[in-house]
Amino acid sequence: MSDALIAGVLPARLAEMRAREAKRFTAARPKSKAALAAGADAFLGGVPLHWMQDWPMPHLPVIARAKGARISDIDGYEIDDFCLGDTGSMFGHSPAPVAKAIRRQAGRGLTYMLPSEEALEAGRLLNKRFGVMRWQIATTATDANRFAIRVARAVTGRPKILVFNGCYHGTADDVMVELRDGVTVNRAGLLGQIEDLTLGAVCVEFNDLAAVEAALAKGDVAAVLTEPVMTNSCMVLPEPGFHAGLRALTRAHGALLMIDETHTISSGLGGYSGVQGLEPDVFVVGKCVAGGMPTAVWGLSEAVALRYHAANDARAEGHSGMGTTLSANPMQFACLRATLAEVMTKANYAHMEHLAARLCDGLSGVIARHGAPWHAVRVGARVEFICAPAPLKNGTEAALAHQPALEAALHVALLNRGSLIAPFHNMMLISPATKKRQVDRLIQAFDEILSDLFSSMT
Repeated sequence: MSDALIAGVLPARLAEMRAREAKRFTAARPKSKAALAAGADAFLGGVPLHWMQDWPMPHLPVIARAKGARISDIDGYEIDDFCLGDTGSMFGHSPAPVAKAIRRQAGRGLTYMLPSEEALEAGRLLNKRFGVMRWQIATTATDANRFAIRVARAVTGRPKILVFNGCYHGTADDVMVELRDGVTVNRAGLLGQIEDLTLGAVCVEFNDLAAVEAALAKGDVAAVLTEPVMTNSCMVLPEPGFHAGLRALTRAHGALLMIDETHTISSGLGGYSGVQGLEPDVFVVGKCVAGGMPTAVWGLSEAVALRYHAANDARAEGHSGMGTTLSANPMQFACLRATLAEVMTKANYAHMEHLAARLCDGLSGVIARHGAPWHAVRVGARVEFICAPAPLKNGTEAALAHQPALEAALHVALLNRGSLIAPFHNMMLISPATKKRQVDRLIQAFDEILSDLFSSMT
């Protein structure tokens, strides 16, 4: 019997719940269904962005508005939002200082490819929040990573970027690789990919310093690009000493250390690097850094910035391959300044941390009471429940921990009870606007769902 279980759940019980919750969702949202039927055919695949097809509901809810930590759909449902745009709105939907900055800048022009006074103030605030670096502005973290990778290769004269199996650094082609039978290969499923990406990237497992050292010893790695915590495929925490070892190895072998904080900015002021005292050569963060306005930043340490200037001066005339026309526009800087100065505050992070701890403890308690072979994990304001025992050590273990059918049923069941979590994994974020009662509602809904799933087994 145990071999038939799905993460401890009887398949028949799961199928019953999945069918029941799907029926309940569809019956509750006729207006959304009708609106999609009337207008979605203008879009490829029926959605404005193909990622939206990954939501597990029978059809998408059509959203009317969002504010703080709540979203409302056109069927009249008020939903506690723990997805928060998969981190893009981690500080809440339309934070007041950001909304005010947008209104103020809207009458002053949207883009001019010249700096504003707010741009200069944003630069000062970036150094205050994340440490002194030499900054550049991009529109997405994908772009920021792409540009930083070019710099790493230029200043080291080396071709390869080392990444960790199961990582995600946006849709930068350079690092779309994975481990298969211990060998670095192109990631499966890449649409239209014709290049052999292994010529410019090497992949090892997270938390494996011996593998990192072996790769760096070959002398062709320009940089190690990593999140401080793996967040895109079941959260994997760094083992004690991993980051110190990573920093020591990159220095010993002449490779740069690139830290992508796009998700781990949830950790606190300065991101995980600031909280834990990491010392990156290159720092990247996007998504919520400007309060939801499409913005990313990447910074170089003083030493790397000097090397960049030398490499840039020495290159042939022509396009650098870096930059996009709408990046560093005044609207971005207005929102970036407002977020850094008035939203990304010690008090807000303390609120987020407190409620995230409450959520993680509550979910862990529910899991324990029902005897589920699952666990909950947290980094700052970011919480995840994982349908597998703890701890996960690397990307391979994280991939095996995913239970798509079970997770899909859980997501729809939670939404039917008023809570939205991230579609790609079981991630929940706490914003400065999130209330204790919203956290408690989510814990209660989770308990109700697990009571259904595990009632016949206890």
